Amino acid sequence: MCVFTAGCDIRLSQCSCSCFTDNLSCCSPSKRCRSLYLSACLHTVACEGSQANLHCGENTHDGHVIAVHWANYGRRDTTTCSYQRPECEIQNARCINPTSKVADSCNGKRSCIIEASNSVFGDPCPGTYKYLEVAYDCPCKCLEKNKTLNCSSDEGHVIVVLSAEYGRDDSTTCSYKRPPAQLSNTQCSIPTSKVAESCNGRNSCSIKVRNSMFGDPCPGTYKYLEVVYTCESKCLKDPLNDS
Repeated sequence: MCVFTAGCDIRLSQCSCSCFTDNLSCCSPSKRCRSLYLSACLHTVACEGSQANLHCGENTHDGHVIAVHWANYGRRDTTTCSYQRPECEIQNARCINPTSKVADSCNGKRSCIIEASNSVFGDPCPGTYKYLEVAYDCPCKCLEKNKTLNCSSDEGHVIVVLSAEYGRDDSTTCSYKRPPAQLSNTQCSIPTSKVAESCNGRNSCSIKVRNSMFGDPCPGTYKYLEVVYTCESKCLKDPLNDS
């Protein structure tokens, strides 16, 4: 399950479908998503001194964005990025250094390049030749109107909120029967962590879209809550936190 929702006080509908079936249409033809998932689980490795390239599709309008599930800069085995390296540089296979910098830089983008270097991530194990390892997927952004985040149809899956914003960044979403004066400010949007705090780890979650919950970033403008979230799959479980 992976959806982009916009909650407001008008008729509700749902955009959801299985994350692991190729070429399913998640939205109507007028919406931006063409298929729900490009891949169930993407994994990339960049050796120290090179660059990791995270990518979600060729078409800039297909609606898929990067969602980083975990990243590690260090070394977890003696074989990855070991070509022509002396044994002393690859023998430390317990150089575990989880990092949020990849997610901070790449989440929500269609493509992202990040350098695998000590200058970016620090040096967790001097003398060891390191690599950047990233697991991510490409959920779609489906502009539908729904106040409920739901992973209940996927047994054992839980909600992982990737981003949430309250306000308005276009004049069409949640515009039904609203006067133009309430829709004209399209540069009114603030990020919020309250959705993640309320919903992460649950299989279903309802959010009240109110100024009392999120504050009022633009008085007089009719606002909506936009949430990008996925239902975390077993293949994307963070191996750095298996315990």
